[in-house]
Amino acid sequence: MKNLSFIDEFVLLGLSTDPDIQTMLFVLFLGIYLLTLMGNLMMILVIRADPHLHTPMYFFLGHLSFLDICYSSVTVPKMLQNFLSQRKTISVWGCITQSFFFIFSGGTEGCLLSAMAYDRYAAICHPLLYTVIMNGPLCTAMVSAAWLMGFLNSLVNNLCAQSLQFCGPNIISHFSCELPSLFPLSCSDTTPNTILLTGSAAFLGLVTLLLILFSYSKIILAILSISSKGRVKAFSTCSSHLTVVLLFYGTALFRYISPSSGSVLERVVSVQYGVITSLVNPLIYSFKNQEVKAALQRILKQQICV
Repeated sequence: MKNLSFIDEFVLLGLSTDPDIQTMLFVLFLGIYLLTLMGNLMMILVIRADPHLHTPMYFFLGHLSFLDICYSSVTVPKMLQNFLSQRKTISVWGCITQSFFFIFSGGTEGCLLSAMAYDRYAAICHPLLYTVIMNGPLCTAMVSAAWLMGFLNSLVNNLCAQSLQFCGPNIISHFSCELPSLFPLSCSDTTPNTILLTGSAAFLGLVTLLLILFSYSKIILAILSISSKGRVKAFSTCSSHLTVVLLFYGTALFRYISPSSGSVLERVVSVQYGVITSLVNPLIYSFKNQEVKAALQRILKQQICV
């Protein structure tokens, strides 16, 4: 080990090495990022401005929108910079820092989605007791627990990653720094790190996913007992929610449980849970909602009257 020279930066290959394709990708992802920021920021502002939306469901949605802004901002700005840069490097410390905030945001999102699923379960299956069950202290505790679980999960994994030594090669076949891509580049023994990352991802991911599936199974059973007109609308809402959730969990678990290969599929999968999810969440959970549309109309009328 004394004869090895340790590297202090990585090279991110990104999604393509073709300059023309990189220019098109820059325009595409810049558009996605701006839409993500605008959609989620608008959702936060509408929830804060309209008293009709000061309910548990929108309390969770406000946190989800803020989290999605953070989630996409961890990786997309650096990706956009690399599309236009000849030198696509990032320091080892910067790489681990990016990985910390990425796992933090992803883990928190999984926990928050399970809390939101429980909220919908309480609203649909126990409507008369909903305000009693989903009281203010419980909602605050659930959101706090989601942020805490995401933070602790990321902290443990990235603290262990800091002890790794990197001797080369320093090329990451990805557009961002994620621990599965870093482990193969280390000249240290990464077996404990791999076990820890796989175990924590499987535990946190599967536990929260099972809670979501349990909540939605109860919701579906409740929907089957209502009229056909309301049933179609409710099924449409639930199916869109479940589609987004399953895509997020399926791609994220695939990435963090399976061994890293540096393939194109891994990068496409990472785009799904790291970029696309933050874009579609406000569309699926909020802007398709009649209450949000009504709130936007009230705010616009107030602005026109002023």
